Amino acid sequence: MNSITSVFRIVRDFLFSNINKQFLTFLFFLSLSGIFWMMLTLVETYEKELKIPVQISQIPNNVVLTSDDVDTVRITVRDRGWMILSYLYGNQLKRVYANFKNYNRGNGYGVIPANELMKLIHAQNPIMTSKITSIKPEKLEYFYNDGAHKRVPVRWSGRVIPEHLYFISQTQYWPDSVDVYASPGKLDSITVAYTETLNYANFRDTLIVDCQMAKVKGVKCVPEHIKVGFYTDVLTEESIDDIPIIALNMPEGKVLRTFPAKVKVSFVTGVSQFRNLRPEQFVVTADYKEIIAKPSDKCNIYLKSVPSGISRATLDLKQVDYLIEEE
Repeated sequence: MNSITSVFRIVRDFLFSNINKQFLTFLFFLSLSGIFWMMLTLVETYEKELKIPVQISQIPNNVVLTSDDVDTVRITVRDRGWMILSYLYGNQLKRVYANFKNYNRGNGYGVIPANELMKLIHAQNPIMTSKITSIKPEKLEYFYNDGAHKRVPVRWSGRVIPEHLYFISQTQYWPDSVDVYASPGKLDSITVAYTETLNYANFRDTLIVDCQMAKVKGVKCVPEHIKVGFYTDVLTEESIDDIPIIALNMPEGKVLRTFPAKVKVSFVTGVSQFRNLRPEQFVVTADYKEIIAKPSDKCNIYLKSVPSGISRATLDLKQVDYLIEEE
């Protein structure tokens, strides 16, 4: 008990010593001046930009919005500081709802002009007494259709580059296609749906990315979120022998024989993919019509097709000896 009394006496003597009395007096008047300054500041008039979400409501059951059903308008209001402060940190401004039918212009298009947006904001936020000096954008547009859609494959877009000596051997999507909703004119022109721009570099292991579909005006993708998997492999320079030369455009009764009959292809691919490659996956051709049009001792051969994941494929020979025989 005596120890507690002693501590209390020490604290009391410290707080009410001459020096600390002066310091406490200073703090009091500093706080008081700060309160007066804040009161004077808050009664001044200011302009501030605020964001208000606007949602399209009462959408008919047979209608599909192909644009976002919620958009944001930015309004600049002029009012006293304390009111601006309540907008910023209070719960004064509510989401605004716009009736689909009231602003439908037909043909899959609707628009809410700026003057109507101001009316909606004031009508649905009766507590708001501030003057709106500007509103951006000047109008909100929405697009819709009657449910017309088609399924298209998904493709990634952007910049995805693995480490040096690695390459992307395979790309996989979950799901691999999406339903696209749009106006009939746009729907006919869409053959593939792209992801948002991806940007990844210097990775060597499998990369799985959660991403959104790219936003296109008047187009809606379902689902809007997908996963993309990038599978990597180590680059290697390899070759395959015994690839047969196939004759094209040969007339009936004639046979093209080439010397050699089979050739070698060199290429760059992944280590794991190379193990599964076979000669019949490569297509090397010689064209009879070209031989007849440009007679020579040798004929040109061409690498027409290679398996996916192969790059820088080249033939070890560009020309071969040949013989055309009657069957």
